[in-house]
Amino acid sequence: MFHIVLLQPEIPPNTGNIIRLCANTGSALHLVRPLGFDLDDRKLRRAGLDYRESARVQLHDSFTDLLAEVRPRQTWALSTRGTRHYSNATFEPGDALLFGPETRGLPDDILAMLGADAVLVLRLPMADNSRSLNLSNTVAVVVYEAWRQQDFDGAC
Repeated sequence: MFHIVLLQPEIPPNTGNIIRLCANTGSALHLVRPLGFDLDDRKLRRAGLDYRESARVQLHDSFTDLLAEVRPRQTWALSTRGTRHYSNATFEPGDALLFGPETRGLPDDILAMLGADAVLVLRLPMADNSRSLNLSNTVAVVVYEAWRQQDFDGAC
């Protein structure tokens, strides 16, 4: 339904949690190299439990490769530097939800590559003086909003 894109993820338990989220929401997970861990990492396996087998996970050598292979309907980039709240976006099946590395966020060159017409930079509201939310929590909030907009199509 949705393409969850993690650009150069660094923390294994976050990716493991997101694998589990994708398995339970029907979303595909795309990991863009380089990864900050090995896919056989014990912490990744522990967080993902046995959901790795039921999740659709693809590896891509670069963000450019991902765009060429997946060809998302719309790419939504999530950033603390964004000006538009995620709840004001209209998500559709086939959209890509792009998240940057945990310690750095999305780099300017990726946002520039997508261009203003191809991506809307979104943010989750936070209390004053907050820097960011945990990556897996942020992905969960946005995926469930996108799925809610589809009336939770495919849910039991």
